[in-house]
Amino acid sequence: MKFIPQSIPEVLLIEPIIHKDNRGYFIETFRQSLFDEAIGYKVDFVQDNESKSISKRVLRGLHFQSPPHTQGKLVRVISGSVLDVAVDIRRNSKTFSKYVAIELNEENKNQLFIPRGFAHGFVVLSKSATILYKVDAYYSAKHNEGIAYNDSDINIDWGFSDNEIILSEVDKNYPTLAKSDKLF
Repeated sequence: MKFIPQSIPEVLLIEPIIHKDNRGYFIETFRQSLFDEAIGYKVDFVQDNESKSISKRVLRGLHFQSPPHTQGKLVRVISGSVLDVAVDIRRNSKTFSKYVAIELNEENKNQLFIPRGFAHGFVVLSKSATILYKVDAYYSAKHNEGIAYNDSDINIDWGFSDNEIILSEVDKNYPTLAKSDKLF
């Protein structure tokens, strides 16, 4: 595995080594020792989640869990293609409100590590997409929060216009960064 720091260095793109032959392929998707060495501290993943989106232009996010139940995530796509986004919501960070956007898909098999202190979202670029992600804290409905996907202070280019994007009712009503009182 190759760990590649992004424009926000705590966010890591992870490129696997893909072993292919006439039967298909094999990849190692996680190894604790390599992961800990690459990020510089021990992360204990406690929950795996799967998300299936059944239409192009489905946007999920920008989600995070507020303290004390913050989550780090390791995200990968097993079918389809998404634009995966991590937004720094740490108020005292030099990269506050900046984001990293990476295409993850079933072909490149890349993963994105999103540490605690970041909001996460993605938009489906293919007909459908299935995403798997590990988290290092259990889901807490009481601490489930979000930021408006179209916050002009962040200015994410999702690749689709607002009227093309398909959102849940919850995701339509998240506050902007400036109006959120749940940030880190």
